[in-house]
Amino acid sequence: MRPSPLPPTESETRTRILNAALRLFARQGFDGTTTRDLAEAANVAEGTLFRHFTNKKAILIEVATQGWVEILTDLLTELSGMGSYKAVAQVMRRRMLHLHENADMLRVCFMEAQFHPELRDHIQSEVIDKMTDVAEAFFQTAMDQGVYRQMDAKMVARVFLGMFAVAGFSQSTIMAPGAAAADMQHMAEGLADIFLNGVLVHPQS
Repeated sequence: MRPSPLPPTESETRTRILNAALRLFARQGFDGTTTRDLAEAANVAEGTLFRHFTNKKAILIEVATQGWVEILTDLLTELSGMGSYKAVAQVMRRRMLHLHENADMLRVCFMEAQFHPELRDHIQSEVIDKMTDVAEAFFQTAMDQGVYRQMDAKMVARVFLGMFAVAGFSQSTIMAPGAAAADMQHMAEGLADIFLNGVLVHPQS
């Protein structure tokens, strides 16, 4: 006789709820998604949602925070392992591809943060500020070593993060829908060139 499948663990159930919420929030919006919708999509009882989360807003905040923490962790790994301060194109390309793959999470953040101040404040304090601090320290070190010219390192960090975040999120304005990896690489190299060298012609010394 075939043994009965083991019931999902609490962690697996929580992950299933978050994955279902991400899909529904991205397609229907937070207000357009009911807890019944969430329970059906996650294949759990509606009461199970509230055993894991205090309310629907808590699920929204967890969905957004979890995705951004992964992005922050990846960025830390990329910057710490970068062999040259000039290798920004490779970092930007990999980060853009990662953001491209996480379009649902970014869509939820961009759509819902404007309507839910607590979500916006949580992402700002727990993720964006930390990402900026990491990037600022990285660029300040490059300036101290004479690789980059002396500037406001925090401003440079914000420009850097903004460039790859917008490029990775915008599939319909900056990149054509269904863009290939080669197109993304070309875009990343172009952005890195603009970031490192600007757009003005520099007279030869």
